Amino acid sequence: MKIVDIRTIPLSYRCDPPYGSAGGMQAARGGLLIEVETDDGITGIGEAGVGGGSTRHVIEHQLRPMLIGEDPLLIEGLWQKMFARTRQFGRRGIAINAISGVDIALWDIAGKIAKLPVYRLLGACRDRVEAYASGGFYQEGKSVEDLAAEAEGYRARGFSGMKMKIGRNPSTQTHLRHLAGNAQLCEVEPEEDIARVAAVRKALGPKAKLMVDVNCAWSPAMAIEIGCALEPFKLYWIEEPVATDDIDGSARVAAALATPIAGYETEIGLYGFRELITRGAVDIVQPDIAWSGGFSECRRIAALAQAHHLMVAPHAFASAVTLVASLHFAASIPNGLVLEFDQNPNGLRDELLKEPIRIDGNGMIRLPERPGLGIELDRAAIDRYRI
Repeated sequence: MKIVDIRTIPLSYRCDPPYGSAGGMQAARGGLLIEVETDDGITGIGEAGVGGGSTRHVIEHQLRPMLIGEDPLLIEGLWQKMFARTRQFGRRGIAINAISGVDIALWDIAGKIAKLPVYRLLGACRDRVEAYASGGFYQEGKSVEDLAAEAEGYRARGFSGMKMKIGRNPSTQTHLRHLAGNAQLCEVEPEEDIARVAAVRKALGPKAKLMVDVNCAWSPAMAIEIGCALEPFKLYWIEEPVATDDIDGSARVAAALATPIAGYETEIGLYGFRELITRGAVDIVQPDIAWSGGFSECRRIAALAQAHHLMVAPHAFASAVTLVASLHFAASIPNGLVLEFDQNPNGLRDELLKEPIRIDGNGMIRLPERPGLGIELDRAAIDRYRI
C-alpha cells in the first residue's frame, strides 16, 4: 500500500455575533481538514491547526512531496521524517500543526485497515470519556445573569462540568493584554470576573467541576492574587494563567495556589511540554492533538506526564474532526482526565459529521466503534464552509 495523494480542505464559519476571551475576540472559526489517499482506495481523515492559513502551504509544498509513494502504515517513521526535514523552519508552530493533521489521517487509515477504532488500536483504557462544556465567553451585552443561565443550561443537558473565560481585564500587569485584537471590547475589572465565577458556581452547584481559562493574560503576581481570591469557589483548575513562555512564572503560580494549574495548549510538541512538566509549571497537561503532533506526539507527551504523575486533559477547540481525534486520544491513555467539548455556535462542529458527537445524560461521550476515527464527513456541510 502506498500514499498517492494528500489534500487539504480549508473551512471557515462566521461567528455572529463575535465572542471573546482574554486572548482576543472570535469573529470566525477555522478548520483545515486533511485527506491522505492510498492506492488501495482507503482515505484517512485528519485535521491540522490552521496557522493563519500557512499550515496548508507546508502540507502541500513540504510534506506532500516527501510522503507520496510511502507506506502509510510506517507512521512513526513518517512522523520522524517529517519532523527532521522541517527542523530548520519547524520544531514548533506551523510545521508541527501540519504534521499533526497528516499523523491523525495516517492513524485513521491504520484503524480502517485493522478494522478497529483508533482508540482500541492504540490500546484502549476506556470506552467512554467525560466531557465538560467549554463556553462562558465574553460577549457584548452579555450580563452575569446571562452567563449564569448559560451554565444552568449545560447542567440541565447533563454536563458535569463547565469551563468559562476570565482575565479580559483593563490591566493584567503585562504588555500582552493590549496587543490582543479589539482589546477595548468586553473589558471587565477583576472584581467583576470574580462575580462572574461566583454566579456560575451558584448555577452549577457545589459539586460540579468549574474551570476558568485566562488565555495567558496575567502576570504571575496577578495570577496568584486573583487565584487566591477564587479559592472559595473550589475551581477544578485555572488554565493558562500566564504567558506560555513564562515557565518559571507559571511554576511560581502553581506552587502558590491550592487550585491546580492547567496548560498550555499554546505549547507545541514533546520538548515544549517537557519544560512545562519537569519544571513544575503545570498540574494538568493540555496538548492539542491538531497542533502538537497528532496521536504520535501527543501520546509521548501523555507518557511523560504519566511519568510525573500528571493527568492529561486535551485541548479541543476546532472542528468535529479534532474533537473526535481528541476523544480517541483521551480514551487510549491511562492518565486521560476529561475532554473539552466546545459549546459555542460552530457549524464546523455541529454540521460536519453525518453522526455528530453528543454526550449522554451523565456527561459522557461513548467512543465510536467503527474502524479508524469512526466518522463520515457530510460533504454538503464541507461545501457550505469551504474557503
